[in-house]
Amino acid sequence: MKIKSINPYTEEVNWIFDALSFGDCEEQIKKSRATFSGWSSLSVEERTRYIARAAEVLRQNKRAYAEIITKEMGKPIRQALGEVDNCACLCDYYAENSAEFLKDEVVETEAEKSYVTFEPLGIILGIAPWDFPFWQAFRFAVPALTAGNVCLLKHAGNVPMSALGIEKVFTEAGLPENVFKTLLINSKTAMEIIDEDLVDGVSITGSQVAGSEVGELAGRLVKPFVLELGGSDPFIVLEDADIDRASQFAIESRFLNAGQSCIAAKRFIVIEDVVVDFIEAFELYIQELKIGDPMDEETDIGPVAKKECVGILEKILKDAKRKGSEPHVYGEEHAKGFFFRPALIPAASADMKACNFEVCGPIAPVIIAKDEDEAVEIANSTEFGFGAEVWSTDLERAERLAKRIRAGFVTINGMVKSDPRLPFGGVKKSGIGRELSYYGLKQFVNIKTVVVNK
Repeated sequence: MKIKSINPYTEEVNWIFDALSFGDCEEQIKKSRATFSGWSSLSVEERTRYIARAAEVLRQNKRAYAEIITKEMGKPIRQALGEVDNCACLCDYYAENSAEFLKDEVVETEAEKSYVTFEPLGIILGIAPWDFPFWQAFRFAVPALTAGNVCLLKHAGNVPMSALGIEKVFTEAGLPENVFKTLLINSKTAMEIIDEDLVDGVSITGSQVAGSEVGELAGRLVKPFVLELGGSDPFIVLEDADIDRASQFAIESRFLNAGQSCIAAKRFIVIEDVVVDFIEAFELYIQELKIGDPMDEETDIGPVAKKECVGILEKILKDAKRKGSEPHVYGEEHAKGFFFRPALIPAASADMKACNFEVCGPIAPVIIAKDEDEAVEIANSTEFGFGAEVWSTDLERAERLAKRIRAGFVTINGMVKSDPRLPFGGVKKSGIGRELSYYGLKQFVNIKTVVVNK
């Protein structure tokens, strides 16, 4: 089987790779298993020195890595450069804080001494998506490596150059051989690896279907897992919001990375008193977006990552038309490249696919709510529960409302975005477990209690 990297702007093939067989993977996993004892026996301080060097490698080669991202999945180069920067900051955070986070926790009991220690589990398999090809992989790998695990990466099939580039970062940072390895494999082989009990934990960022299958298999084998799945994040605009500022953030939150993000604002729930003002401001800003060559520093929206994504997005707009809305579409058609023009669906309804399906592309449905109670009801009406945004100048009111929203992450007067200092993950069908921060560092450790008596 071949794994092909295609440039979504030019539609040309970047590179073709041979996929590894299951037997190849078994050999690699034996090497990773042998490496684990040495890596895990290092002190946290020793391990974090490698992680700090990975940050240096990322910064030294930022442009080269960003160009790989852009050529493989179409992200505008300015945003790709920011993604590499974020990965470096993630490494900085764990290099600076992990020793404190992983130190033994003393607990006062009747015994001579009681404490909790945090020990690595072994080999962790990360299954990463293409939307943020460096960030999603680093977000899984850096905490797992810092805790003393070794990692295998199964990346999305359309970003093999990114996957190999990530391995190169860790190699150039000096990590011992086989502590981090990329496996160029398909999903079937990844499931075989889990099913054959070859790894000690699994982290997947992906679709609800893929996450359910991985979770079912890992659960049957009693393996810890983290599922970071899809979202249909509500963006609630109350009648006392700063409409101009909210609309600017709405544009960024919906159209960053051509709308291809699990935590992008996907449903704009606006109180009826201000919906006309919001749509007018939103449309003014959307028309300022530059759509085109993702290698151009001025481009805001490039192509979507895969040709099949265009067809899916077209069906979503057709569904909205059938159900009574007339989408507003912006920008010019492109003769070449996997482009999908940004679209606004005014007066959208909850039965539209745009409002109850994870839309991975630049479509923005606006749902009208009569008051904040109805806004919360609409926000909670989907099976997803990843992020949410609330806009109001009354912060106490906004915080009260935030507590009523069933989501893993709520931002008031701002944009939902992952931050190494904050736990990241969803509820309901958006996932299980947390990444990042103190909490993410301990997803793949044995939380061991030790009690000492005289």
